[in-house]
Amino acid sequence: MLIKRLLIAVLVLVLLTVAYFYAALNWSYSSGERAGWIQKLSKKGWVCKTWEGELALVSIPGSSTVEKFQFTIADDATAAALTEVMGKRVNLHYEEKVGLPTSCFGETRHYVTKVTVASDISLSPGVVVHTNPGSPAAPAASGATQP
Repeated sequence: MLIKRLLIAVLVLVLLTVAYFYAALNWSYSSGERAGWIQKLSKKGWVCKTWEGELALVSIPGSSTVEKFQFTIADDATAAALTEVMGKRVNLHYEEKVGLPTSCFGETRHYVTKVTVASDISLSPGVVVHTNPGSPAAPAASGATQP
């Protein structure tokens, strides 16, 4: 009878632990987007391998102050998509996960889920530099004659 109760207690403890990890991995505390240039991306870990990276954010063009956004990628397909666009300005969609007790799931709380190439660079409110080679040219100044 004592062994049966002990076995049930251990089973309940294991189920609660699995439920906690499932909830922590599938629930997001917050989500958002960051834009910048990928500075570093590497696959790390002794047992649990995750992709760890660093995004350089420049808040004001020409500023020497660079803020860094550190992130984790758990999915190899997302890491491959990010590797393809290295060197370009990118937007990273991320989800912030809290409550993961070990670094086995990643070194940061920010997990990147989607990568897109940023097509415009905002210099200041109302001033945008188009980086697409096929983007339309700037409109002619008012009062200029058209041929």
